[in-house]
Amino acid sequence: MATSFRDLKAELLANPEVRAAYDETAPEYEIARAIIAARQRAGLSQVELAERMRTQQSFVARLEGGHTMPSTNTLKKVAAATGTRMHIEFEAA
Repeated sequence: MATSFRDLKAELLANPEVRAAYDETAPEYEIARAIIAARQRAGLSQVELAERMRTQQSFVARLEGGHTMPSTNTLKKVAAATGTRMHIEFEAA
């Protein structure tokens, strides 16, 4: 029987080294998910978002891939292009 993604993830995250690496990249992926959600709510494709931001689709794809930490200026452009408001918040760990 195949292992579910949820079970595999739990098993991998039980390793402290894997958990540390996962936690270190969490902010990038959280931002990527927020960008994807804002784009989808606005009914835009990556190409359309890129046009509104005056950039290339490949740049939007990199933002949504979660492998880079965008600048606040880039996040402001995403917000303007999607008709949203950027909100940054710090929470207790």
